[in-house]
Amino acid sequence: MTAATPLAIDARDVRKRFGGVEALAGIELAVPAGMVYALLGPNGAGKTTLIRSLVGLVKVDAGELHVLGARMPRREVLRSIGYMTQAPALYGDLSAEENVRFFARVQGGGDVEWALRFVDLWERRGSLTATLSGGMRTRLSLACTLVHRPSLLLLDEPTVGVDPQLRAQMWDGLREMAAGGTTIFVSSHVMDEAERADRLGLIRAGRLLAEGTVPELLARAGVDRLEDAFLSLTETDR
Repeated sequence: MTAATPLAIDARDVRKRFGGVEALAGIELAVPAGMVYALLGPNGAGKTTLIRSLVGLVKVDAGELHVLGARMPRREVLRSIGYMTQAPALYGDLSAEENVRFFARVQGGGDVEWALRFVDLWERRGSLTATLSGGMRTRLSLACTLVHRPSLLLLDEPTVGVDPQLRAQMWDGLREMAAGGTTIFVSSHVMDEAERADRLGLIRAGRLLAEGTVPELLARAGVDRLEDAFLSLTETDR
């Protein structure tokens, strides 16, 4: 990345409360276009709230969010975004292929065969979605998310229930997309998955504790494992 690389995500002092809970506590985040960025933190850390804010599903209390150069929320930007939720948003009475075709139509077009092959479901394209395993439904949800080849992919815990071999294949594909210019923003609590990212953000209680590459975070914490780095930086922040 260079200084001239545009930002796909630019969050400035973003804050959000749900009653007495401060879900986002002044988040500052800049993600250049074409980067694979992983937001790492435990359940309840604020990861999903931030992603939902980026697509306008959550109205923040303060701060600014810019996505693909536009201040959010802005409807026309959404066609350039793919958002995969934690729970697959699929129609059980449609086949796998019919689900992907539906979402392609909603987004104005897409490559259905490519998307299904990307998640290794082309051979199961005629299967009723309700009959697929949980891991297959997760993969189908990803296919629906990327069928229109968006400029920005927002993936909330994208590989939960996916076997390790296929997870590695999916990550190889995601990195190919990033090499082609797609920005990929992933939330996760899985350490080995986060290590596949170009850059990491460690989040706890709505606050970004640290950012950097894996080697940078390990060096900052003085440890050899990312999990230990997270624990160390969390303790330092208390």
